[in-house]
Amino acid sequence: MMSDGYRDLKKTDDFCEELCGKGARDALSTSSVGCIMKGLDVRTIIIFLMSIPLCAYGIYLHGHVVTYFLRPLWERPPKPFIEVPHYYNENVTVETLCRLHSWGIRDYPRRVFDAVLFNNEVDMLLIRWKELYPYVTQFVILESNSTFTSIPKPFFFGVHRDKFQFVEPRLTYGTIGGRFKIGENPFVEEAYQRVALDHLIRAAGIEEDDLLIMSDVDEIPSRHTVNLLRWCDDIPPILHLRLRNYLYSYEFKVDEKSWRASVHRYRPGKTRYAHFRRTDYILADSGWHCSFCFRHVKDFIFKMKAYSHNDRIRFPHYLDPKRIQDIICKGTNLFDMMPEEHTFREIIAKMDPIPRSYSAVHLPVYLIEKANEFKYLLPGNCVREIG
Repeated sequence: MMSDGYRDLKKTDDFCEELCGKGARDALSTSSVGCIMKGLDVRTIIIFLMSIPLCAYGIYLHGHVVTYFLRPLWERPPKPFIEVPHYYNENVTVETLCRLHSWGIRDYPRRVFDAVLFNNEVDMLLIRWKELYPYVTQFVILESNSTFTSIPKPFFFGVHRDKFQFVEPRLTYGTIGGRFKIGENPFVEEAYQRVALDHLIRAAGIEEDDLLIMSDVDEIPSRHTVNLLRWCDDIPPILHLRLRNYLYSYEFKVDEKSWRASVHRYRPGKTRYAHFRRTDYILADSGWHCSFCFRHVKDFIFKMKAYSHNDRIRFPHYLDPKRIQDIICKGTNLFDMMPEEHTFREIIAKMDPIPRSYSAVHLPVYLIEKANEFKYLLPGNCVREIG
């Protein structure tokens, strides 16, 4: 202590002497930690030690939630598309519609090829092909006996081919054996199958300037969109299609941000089948994307394990049929994920369950024509078949 009664500010272990005894200064290797530990309540120490594994378990359970919520901090939003306004009315001629888009009109329509990879979406394929049937020249479909995650599967299209007799004269159907490389990144197998589909498209007889639709089975362009593009001249060589985005059925409309579907004016040696961004131009309101829209709960389970994002199955109970049915009717996320958005405003806005829609207006033609057969896809019918 200084003579005037103030404590010396020089660093010392005097506090340890007061707490642990005068011998604490000599035990330099343990003085700080030992004295602090003696000064803590036993209950405090126990709580601290218990909190470590609890925190670790919490991170294990919900770390992905935190990661996706903070996505705006670690991932920049993609470059905005250049939106192409879409004009349509059933009572307006296609010549007028082309001019409204600042495009010319052709003397005869282009040929149209619709090409898809097929997994097990039998109903969605039927709705898709019925929608596109009036304007598609050739339907091209490739099926593998392996999922993208190397799970063996039957050739589902082959099993249900009798449902598609109406397209047989225009059908090019191919099969490919899976590579079954367990543990490989699923996107490698997906890319392998898309390359094989390229070969099948050429075998189907596609020629320069024919239109090629590239999209997944559940990404369905509207028939009037396809008719517009086959008749109009001077359309962009590649055009993405903005689709209305639905989940589980057409009762749960998520947004209008589905963009991966595209239409290409085919160029031999240049055009390659892919499912990523190929241009900045996108045509507004061009169809529907209905993701995880299945009749049976077992098909939900199959796709969850089969598609390229199967790593989202973080726990076995995610595949519980009762849980899946409950989620379908609530409009929440099968994988307990945060919304995949790039701004906090959009993430927070979509954290609640998807609002129900009671509109069945402007949906695929065949879906409405056969509403009783496909009622599980329409508002008010969220309960799925278990078998």
